[in-house]
Amino acid sequence: MTGIPCALMRGGTSKGAMLLASDLPADPEARDDLLLRIMGSPDPREIDGLGGAHPLTSKVGVVSLSARPDADIDYLFLQVVPDQPIVSTSQTCGNILAATAPFALERGLLPIMDGATTVRVHMVNTGAVAALTVRTPGGEVTYEGDAEISGVPGSAAPVEVALDPPSGALLPTGHVVDEVAGVAATLVDAGMASVVVRAADLGIVGDESPAELEANEALVAKVAQIRAEAFPLMGIAGTPETTTTPKIVLVSAPAEGGAIRTRSFIPYRVHEAIGVVGAASVAAAVRLPGSVAHELAVQPEPGAPLRVEHPTGFFDLHVDLADGDELAVGPARVVRTARMIMDGFVHPRPPAPPASAPA
Repeated sequence: MTGIPCALMRGGTSKGAMLLASDLPADPEARDDLLLRIMGSPDPREIDGLGGAHPLTSKVGVVSLSARPDADIDYLFLQVVPDQPIVSTSQTCGNILAATAPFALERGLLPIMDGATTVRVHMVNTGAVAALTVRTPGGEVTYEGDAEISGVPGSAAPVEVALDPPSGALLPTGHVVDEVAGVAATLVDAGMASVVVRAADLGIVGDESPAELEANEALVAKVAQIRAEAFPLMGIAGTPETTTTPKIVLVSAPAEGGAIRTRSFIPYRVHEAIGVVGAASVAAAVRLPGSVAHELAVQPEPGAPLRVEHPTGFFDLHVDLADGDELAVGPARVVRTARMIMDGFVHPRPPAPPASAPA
């Protein structure tokens, strides 16, 4: 099979394949089959493809020029499940989002300014729009800089991300606290449908490592039960087996000077950090009086970033309640980094032969 133009990029604390929509089949079923073969799924090691054997490194971003008047490019995120033949579009990814603007500029989709270039990105999965500002000295994208983010070694050029406020309901049920599977929970969606629960209510401290949490069979089963019961409450289409939202976020009091400590199931593995829009949803819960996160949190000083602690460090962002509305939030502002790792052609695994007709 002829190779397909593809870039392997890190965006924030995630890594994935970046492709132009024009280089993929228009039919979603054919596209997803191709992406499974590109990433090497289903196989826990993804040994025969680009995937990294973990949800954080088995991601795909598809980019094209946008027809929307308020956006420059469209960004479709696809989560490829490593060990199952599943390609999900049920969520977006704010980390891979950070790679979309430099990728679009590298591919020549948009003009590059001298110094910095701002790209407005329509996130197809959710309909939201974000403005990304990329460093472009001399009219060229640079990945070198002094911005550091937890979960990524070294430093890189900053990618400033301004997320427009969510257009849907911040609280899908209309309640600050619901009871889900016998546990008090705040069901919140500030860009990522999330169920926020107290770690202590599930019998853990909240400082456990992802490996410890994943090995706790009783905890994993309870998280799955909470997630299944949250589906109809949050109006999410699909089933828990085929849809990667909502995320279940276990929260506890901060331990490293932040606002809140988190452990996030995404949905079956535990995030080594936290996603961008996932952090925005947690931050919104922190801001909401009466939520399960608000009562545990240490609120930042006015004007200071809200620091979300996670297993490998912290995530700083600015999220505030909308003026005059305690059930809405304003724009979220974060700094991410991105880097081009490889640019060339990917050669997907050959398609499976058709099943033999019965004799």
